[in-house]
Amino acid sequence: MICRFSASVLFILAIFFCGPLKAETIHLGIDVLQENKFRQIEGKRIGLLTHPAGVNRHRQSTIDILRRAPNVRLVALFGPEHGIYGDEKANQPIANNIDSRTGLPVYSLYGKYRRPAKFMLKGLDAMVIDLQDIGVRSYTYVSCMIYTMEACFANGVEVIILDRPNPLGGLKVDGPPLDPEWRSYVGDIFTPYLHGLTIGEIAFIARNTPGWLRSEHLSPAQLSRAKLTIIPMRGWKRDMLWPDTGLRWVPTSPYVPNLAAVLGYAMLGLGAQEGGFSHGIGTPHPFRFLRYKGKSANEVYQALARLSIPGLKFKIKRTQTKSGTEIEGVYVYLENWERLRPTEVSFYMMKLTAAWEPGKSFAESKRYKLFNKHVGSSAWWKEISTRDHRARVAQFIDLWSRQAQKFQQKYRRFWLY
Repeated sequence: MICRFSASVLFILAIFFCGPLKAETIHLGIDVLQENKFRQIEGKRIGLLTHPAGVNRHRQSTIDILRRAPNVRLVALFGPEHGIYGDEKANQPIANNIDSRTGLPVYSLYGKYRRPAKFMLKGLDAMVIDLQDIGVRSYTYVSCMIYTMEACFANGVEVIILDRPNPLGGLKVDGPPLDPEWRSYVGDIFTPYLHGLTIGEIAFIARNTPGWLRSEHLSPAQLSRAKLTIIPMRGWKRDMLWPDTGLRWVPTSPYVPNLAAVLGYAMLGLGAQEGGFSHGIGTPHPFRFLRYKGKSANEVYQALARLSIPGLKFKIKRTQTKSGTEIEGVYVYLENWERLRPTEVSFYMMKLTAAWEPGKSFAESKRYKLFNKHVGSSAWWKEISTRDHRARVAQFIDLWSRQAQKFQQKYRRFWLY
């Protein structure tokens, strides 16, 4: 069936279904497109923005699926950060090239260009986007999608989103909202840090909420003509975390190789932006394994355990680095998802840094701009910069929790599931 929410926004639901579906019967947006015999893109000249996690439920690449489809004309590929094969390092510019596997041009959206240039879009009827997000604001794939939407709409190219699960589910929202002054490619959407949305829902909000798409790149007249098509999943429910889907995780980036890292990124990613903490990069436990320069594992463990953060527990653990060196640190375990406010531990990590390094001032950091782009909050930077180890973490956590709930209530009308 096709539900029309506005003249220019189509939500294509592949088939009706009755009764609850088992997790293993979940169909992703690409699966639904296949089952529809690709009719939404039939006969169109297509560009595809994707990466290695762009696969169907059988782990077949969306690139290969569209290339094999007899009625589809895939003419160009577009790659986000880490490239279409996920083998590029973080923060490293990527050049345009020709894909050796397909012979198609690959336009990099993480190099000289962050949004598709007019010459890249020339001759395209539609841009298909199949990107797996991890549910947090400071992950660049959603930014890449937003920038691509702006460029496509400005050039009269339809955007088609193949929707995917939020691996952290669609009910939990958490962390600071984004102050407009810190909007950047690191964090481009006006959501709490954990947004509780799928990429299709984010696209829906952006298309229909003033300010989410930039007026300097897209005129009101162009926006009024913009065509957004979202192909939702079948069988996914908001209370599902990734393990509930029955789907196998495909690494979305080099430091997010598994589900443990997905949750870890949400929990520890902000806290290690500044200070002496390391969070397991270079070990088998990225974003889950904490150490602090000059502190023993036991000292780190005791400090974290005393915080009594709901939903978490900590254990001393030994592991190896890539070079084979054995090290000791503190592993962060999930004890209770319902009680957990994932970002809470990051801000206590910053407070511990201020206590352990009394001579260090966050106010003097040369990285404050990058840090604030990740966190999104000027108020928190002022707090930690002026009060140091006396920073009122609990007060901010409670405020952000209330703001996150208000956000969810305001935007739940855009939910597709």
